[in-house]
Amino acid sequence: MLSLRNLSRAYKTRAGFTHVLQQVNLDIPAGDFVTLMGPSGAGKSTLLSILGLYDHEWEGEYRLDGTEVHKLGVRERAALNKKHVGFVFQQFHLLDDLTVAENLDIPLSYRDVKKSEREALVADTLDRFGIVGTKDLYPAQLSGGQQQLVAIARAVIAKPSLLLADEPTGNLHTDQGRQIMELFRRLHGEGTTIVQVTHNEEWAGYGSRIVRLKDGWMER
Repeated sequence: MLSLRNLSRAYKTRAGFTHVLQQVNLDIPAGDFVTLMGPSGAGKSTLLSILGLYDHEWEGEYRLDGTEVHKLGVRERAALNKKHVGFVFQQFHLLDDLTVAENLDIPLSYRDVKKSEREALVADTLDRFGIVGTKDLYPAQLSGGQQQLVAIARAVIAKPSLLLADEPTGNLHTDQGRQIMELFRRLHGEGTTIVQVTHNEEWAGYGSRIVRLKDGWMER
């Protein structure tokens, strides 16, 4: 369960403060699949960054799986991020000098998982995502769709309760985009809570509901 109350975010500029999010109230039950939509500059990516515990300069209340995030320090929030959050970016952010299998191993190493367990989880994830044949390849040897599959596999390998995706199909052609969205639909069916940002109405239709933002406000 994720809950926001009166959440606001502003950036200080020479001219004063620019308000990016204003008085956002949002509840996302566990297992929901929410799409954030709105024009450029509406605050979608900023909200996603706050949900993922990457942005700390906000005001209001944020509760994640029973934890009052607004009462935590930066280190405690970082620990909560490692435990609960997986993030998929538009730019794949795979490590170029590591193989697919090694890229999948990275988030597990952050969680102090034993090497034998990590190897088993990597093998299971490679099989689950149908990318066993790419395990020894480097990102530059993969297509855009394959790289995004690996990025999603990396985001979910540690079984996060919350999966966030910022324009995950933005660099893919339509068929690859549908493949990624079908994968999200499957993960949603398995109980993963998903929040994605997209401008594509077709991709938004894969979720269970749409939350629209405009000028930092939630539309009602």
